Amino acid sequence: MITVHGAVIIEQNVTFAIIIVKPFVTQYTARATTFRRQMMHFFPNMPIILMSQDTDGTPHYYGRKDIVDFLKTVPLDKIPWKEYHIY
Repeated sequence: MITVHGAVIIEQNVTFAIIIVKPFVTQYTARATTFRRQMMHFFPNMPIILMSQDTDGTPHYYGRKDIVDFLKTVPLDKIPWKEYHIY
């Protein structure tokens, strides 16, 4: 079992998942793509957005551009984060 921190959000009739990852995942396209593919099994039929933070806490998103652009306008404390236990 692994635990991921994330959120499932419905915005403008689009349901998507955000998953918090370490910066080394979002810094490399191959790693980000591989991780998103693995998570698709657990968050089916949803675009998956990865979020990491740099040392000053600034979030960096990886995923579908329209959703990433939306998330850039949302304060992190307004996202309904929770733990997901994946078996």
